[in-house]
Amino acid sequence: MGYALITGASKGIGRAIAFEFAKRKIDVLLVARSEVLLKELSEELKQTFSIEADYVVADLSSANAPSEIYQWCNRNGYAVKYLVNNAGYGLSGKFESYALKEHMDMLSLNANALVEMCHRFLSALKQQNGFILNVASTSAYQALPNMAVYAASKAFVLQFSRALHHELKGVVSVTCVSPGPTETNFNATANLRTKALKAADKVQMSADAVAKIAVDSMFKGKTEVVVGAINKLGAFAAWLAPKSIVEKTAGSVYE
Repeated sequence: MGYALITGASKGIGRAIAFEFAKRKIDVLLVARSEVLLKELSEELKQTFSIEADYVVADLSSANAPSEIYQWCNRNGYAVKYLVNNAGYGLSGKFESYALKEHMDMLSLNANALVEMCHRFLSALKQQNGFILNVASTSAYQALPNMAVYAASKAFVLQFSRALHHELKGVVSVTCVSPGPTETNFNATANLRTKALKAADKVQMSADAVAKIAVDSMFKGKTEVVVGAINKLGAFAAWLAPKSIVEKTAGSVYE
């Protein structure tokens, strides 16, 4: 049947996606930075769903991490049929308020690692008519002042995924899912200010709800999915309204 390899699996959406695969009796391979959380999750999935669940500790912002994960799978004979690129984070605030390395580390994780994981595992995925699920964000649909690099990285994920979907059609199914505000630790990591937190609270979805929609959409072979009705309206409004107005409004929320 093949394994589901999930990055950023120890918390939030990634953890919930692991449960979605486990419910379908699909064996999982978990990737994240916290060995304690990965071990706890793997044991819970094995005991609850009677599946195989293994894990590897890796920081995907490190240049060597995708290669190490790929080699780990090969050494253990894990045939990956489902690749879920979920790991990522954001930084809010003025571009100049962060050191260059902070921006580059975020880009390495959000974009570079995702591309390398797709490339390294593509041969195995093609052999099994596999699936790629890339997690972007509703931020991908507009420039976002005060989260400039994050939004741009997610726009890259979206456009890369759409192109790959067409290139691999009939061989490997590629889906890009774009959640909006979700009940995870994203807000704390991103250093969101009070106004942004209040705005997010009004439309937040649970990680479980996002994960179910994401995995269901992957199996249906959808190209692009914005999660949640309000988020769909927001993405459409961002496309329809003048960019200057959209950017000014969004920027004021994240100041």
